[in-house]
Amino acid sequence: MEDRNITDALINDFAIRCFRDQGDADYIAARMAFRAALAMPSLWSSQQTIEKYLKCILLLNRIRGGNVGHDLNAALSLITKSACVSLDLSPATTSFIEHIDAFGRFRYLEVSRIAYGGHVISLDRAVWELRRYCTISEGPSSLKLRNGSLPPKYRIEGGFLEQVIDDGENAAHKPLLVNNAFLGKRRRRKVRARKWFCAENAPLYLNPQILDEILEYVHLPKGLIRAYRLHQKPD
Repeated sequence: MEDRNITDALINDFAIRCFRDQGDADYIAARMAFRAALAMPSLWSSQQTIEKYLKCILLLNRIRGGNVGHDLNAALSLITKSACVSLDLSPATTSFIEHIDAFGRFRYLEVSRIAYGGHVISLDRAVWELRRYCTISEGPSSLKLRNGSLPPKYRIEGGFLEQVIDDGENAAHKPLLVNNAFLGKRRRRKVRARKWFCAENAPLYLNPQILDEILEYVHLPKGLIRAYRLHQKPD
């Protein structure tokens, strides 16, 4: 029994350090990308944040998720079907995750993309909601977001974000907390997000007839290849 307890503690440590802590760093990177109006980095870092938090939840609850890859919906489905943990996510967060799942996992403009500067607030909300479950403590997961009320504050003992919040000299302190209504010691009823919008068509969407030649030099996911073949323009 003692050996099992030690193993469980080591697995939990893996989940926290390899997924939650790395997701925390991706979250700060995503906020910086949003402020700089960088479409692809903001989408990709948001995707990585959510992916790592979901994988942390899967592992902490011993839900097998070895084939999830970058598919956020697959991770959410595994969590839901397991009945090990019930994620209480707002409709706004669910919608944001769907958007990121559609556009965030493609880093090379292999599909068209849409990004909004205001989505940084959606990211902040999603992090507040998902990160509650990235701990073995049951306290944070019992908290709720309520319309018209400020989000309750919670701390995860030893969390990377908590360390950044506490250290005003940390280079990531300001990027994490500026105009953040969900994290930090200040209570904010109003925040500002830089207004920008990016919609960009992928080269293969505009000219799918070059697909076969591209495949001689570049790797593309099989699902993406099938999709472009279905929509290929006639010669």
